[in-house]
Amino acid sequence: MRPFNRSTERHLCPVLEHLITQECGPDSKISFQELTQAVATLSRLFTIDRTSLPDEYLDDPLLAAAYRAYFMPVNLAKIQALLDELPTEAANDHGLAKPMTVLDLGGGPGTGALACLDWIAARERRGVRVVSVDRSQTAGRDARRLWEVYCRMTGVCSSCLEVIEADLEKPQKGLVWNKIREAAPYDVIIIANCLNQLFTESEDPSARRAALVTEVLPLLHPHGTLMLIEPALRLVTRDLHRLRDQLLRQGACTVYSPCLHEQACPALVRADDWCHEERPWVPPAWIQTIDREVGFIKDALKFSYLLLRKDGWTIVQRKLDIYRVVSELREFKGEKRAWLCNELGRSEVGRLDRLASPKNAAVDDWHRGAIVQIERVVRKERSGKISTVGRIESDAAIQIVRSI
Repeated sequence: MRPFNRSTERHLCPVLEHLITQECGPDSKISFQELTQAVATLSRLFTIDRTSLPDEYLDDPLLAAAYRAYFMPVNLAKIQALLDELPTEAANDHGLAKPMTVLDLGGGPGTGALACLDWIAARERRGVRVVSVDRSQTAGRDARRLWEVYCRMTGVCSSCLEVIEADLEKPQKGLVWNKIREAAPYDVIIIANCLNQLFTESEDPSARRAALVTEVLPLLHPHGTLMLIEPALRLVTRDLHRLRDQLLRQGACTVYSPCLHEQACPALVRADDWCHEERPWVPPAWIQTIDREVGFIKDALKFSYLLLRKDGWTIVQRKLDIYRVVSELREFKGEKRAWLCNELGRSEVGRLDRLASPKNAAVDDWHRGAIVQIERVVRKERSGKISTVGRIESDAAIQIVRSI
């Protein structure tokens, strides 16, 4: 399982490092200590003190600088990791000449826009047209500035960014949608770390968020992808699971990834369950420097997500013997276990160490997010009850169909 670090190997790392040096270098108005304190403050507001997060936090110069320096590179990497999951056949639907069209709702200082711009630039095939919508005028200015710096430093000239200032919760949203529709259909629509912050004062936030997503889906190209990303927090992620179920009940879309089925989400059966990603990441040097100062360890990308489509495409062929690993591989005395999920539900499956064999050796490489194929799972009966833990025997063939 190789750590995801392509975004730091291409152009984004030097571009962002250049901007950060300008913002908190020797000649800037913000000291490194002030920046790290702001990073710690934002981290608290994003996690344990979410109700205190100001709506316009990106209008605060110090908090905005902290977001660009620390959280933006992390969120960029998450988006690019999911762009890598998209089917190349669908991505090439228009051919190489037409730019990829992207709608980024709640785009902030251009996180999704830069992620797509850099992702396309790494492939050196076509441009990208991004429409970024955010309620913060300051964030919109930052998005344009970062886009221009990236294009200037990298020589990219075949792409364009349009920033629309709008609050998606406000009634005048209809005027905004007229502007948004002008660039439709979109190959990719991104709503990243945004849904959970919308309609929080509504009597039914879940219904309002589902209505927003339903309104967005018609803007998607027939072979396009709607990307929903949320923080890896239990309550927020369970809300995303509920949104998934509601959209599927409506027949509004299908799930490309991470789910391997379109049944009701089994993570909602028990109140403490939830399903999220944790992908290894090689952070750029300045992130590591901030981590050391603040006491964080940002060596993984943690998030929950949905990739939704209208064409029925799925990340792998769905079969009853194919599962998504939805937990870490846990080692007990004499065995290894993981939680798996497919249309049969969420189940715990393990292999006793004494039954390890060349045929089932792939169990040792299971990791959260991997898609695996299991020839046979045995559930033995003891004292008249079927064991809740499925067992893999020595002659059962195991294969990792797709790593993360």
